[in-house]
Amino acid sequence: MFEYLKGMVTAVMPSYIVVDVAGVGYRIITANPFAFTEQQVATVYVEQIVRDNEQTLYGFQTLDEKTLFQKLLAVSGIGPKSALAILASSDHTGLVQAIVNDDVTFLTKFPGIGKKTAQQIILDLQNKVDELPFQTQMDQFELDVPKPKAGSDLDEALQALEALGYAKKDLKRIEKQLQTEAFADTAAYVSAGLKLLQ
Repeated sequence: MFEYLKGMVTAVMPSYIVVDVAGVGYRIITANPFAFTEQQVATVYVEQIVRDNEQTLYGFQTLDEKTLFQKLLAVSGIGPKSALAILASSDHTGLVQAIVNDDVTFLTKFPGIGKKTAQQIILDLQNKVDELPFQTQMDQFELDVPKPKAGSDLDEALQALEALGYAKKDLKRIEKQLQTEAFADTAAYVSAGLKLLQ
């Protein structure tokens, strides 16, 4: 029904953002909410999923991400939460390589993806790699810029990763490593955490 929404981002939470469009606040679940900035106008590509008693909007920064989300949902055994967890990684080229090279191990590192589902992803998408819209995105790391609020940025990033389905024990394991770095913002901590979890 919706292709995209353009409006003011009024809230950024660990698992979703709120976008005000003409006075209506849309709650949109995203892979990395902290990639959006509060009180800034954003264009969010959306996919509406309607279930028995629930209507949910899933949001993406680019049309390519939305298309990839749709392709992943077409795979048997992949639900919206698992698809979002896969999309949260900025390394989309790594995903392509895993599909091309039958790399089940790479895919099973995402929460909710077991060996059988990973094999299904490879089976369903291996012959459609040319159709997958991947763009290598620049990491948003600014390693030389320490921020005084690094503690809260890290805490928010860990909450976002937990919302994606990563286990608390795995998050505890990477927390100390992330504490030794000074990333620019929460989104950068999320990206770094995803790399450590894979």
